[in-house]
Amino acid sequence: MLDFLPILVVTGAAVGFTAALLGVGGGFIMVPVMYWVMSGSGLPEGTALLTAFGTSLFVMIPTVLSSTLRHHRLGAVVWRVSIILGPCGLVGALAGSTLAASLPSHALKVGFGIMVLLIALRMGIGFRGTSCEDESCPQPARIRLVILGLGMGVISGLTGLGGGALMVPALVLLFHFPMRRAVATSSAAIIFTSIGGITGYIANGLGVVGRLPYSLGYVNVAVGLSLIVLSIPMAQLGARTAHVVDAKRLRLIFAVLMFYVGLRMMGVFEGLGL
Repeated sequence: MLDFLPILVVTGAAVGFTAALLGVGGGFIMVPVMYWVMSGSGLPEGTALLTAFGTSLFVMIPTVLSSTLRHHRLGAVVWRVSIILGPCGLVGALAGSTLAASLPSHALKVGFGIMVLLIALRMGIGFRGTSCEDESCPQPARIRLVILGLGMGVISGLTGLGGGALMVPALVLLFHFPMRRAVATSSAAIIFTSIGGITGYIANGLGVVGRLPYSLGYVNVAVGLSLIVLSIPMAQLGARTAHVVDAKRLRLIFAVLMFYVGLRMMGVFEGLGL
């Protein structure tokens, strides 16, 4: 695994910047890289994939916490929405991660690939949103926020993704949030969602034979720390950048990359003999 350390550190830097800039957890970058690295090191495919999911959520906590603090200082987080989405996402992620531990690895890879394609679509289209101050931002019905939080949590637990890639457009399109406030509010909610997913992956991975050293269940601390090294400072930079530049071109570049990653995880290229 030491041979892959530079790859993991650089991946963490990309995750931190992207998570803060685009309001997503960054798992769509981390999970494929960790899966390919760990399976290439001889870890069984199923264990490698579940460890990638669990470790991805572990890395998201400090990364998204860092970007959320920056968004908060800039006054962009609508906390009255985040405190409903977050705990509901935690419960959903706990359920999703428990379900993931009992599913075949092929089904999980296909499901992850589909989610990444949806993320790519969301990045490619982009959403503008409206304008509002915190006091005038829409206050969605609580039951709708509960449903959204639970749904995003389940998806997060099943795929190792933070859920922000779908939560942001939901806040913009369904609840008429401005884009920057949707990004910031989503980031705050992902903190709770990640905790729920981590708890499930740790609990369901205890006692499993063949895990990497320094693992807590399906969460590998050594790999996670390698990703975190640069993710936190880069999250600060990404959060500042989100407030001063138009990220449209960057979203399009990531969309193309994610289409490739999604199709690769689904086994499309192998099926075509490529």
